[in-house]
Amino acid sequence: MQQIKRIKLTLKRPNCRRTAIRVAACVGTLLFTINHGSALLDGSMTGDRWASAILTYIVPFMVSIHGQSSRAARTQAI
Repeated sequence: MQQIKRIKLTLKRPNCRRTAIRVAACVGTLLFTINHGSALLDGSMTGDRWASAILTYIVPFMVSIHGQSSRAARTQAI
C-alpha cells in the first residue's frame, strides 16, 4: 500500500509527469513502429491493434513513474 501512495504522489509532481511523458513518447513510438508500423502503413490496424498501441505508450509512462517513485523512496531512506 505504501508503494501505491508513493506512486500517486509521484504522479502529482509536474516534473515527474513531464519526464514520464518524454520517456513514453520516445519508447512508445519506437515500440509502436516495431510492433504496429507495417499494419499502420498497409491500413490493417484493427480495434485490437489500436488498444495494444495505446498500451504501448501507457506501459513506458507507468514504468517511468514507478522508477522515479522508487528512486525517491531510496533517496529519502538514506
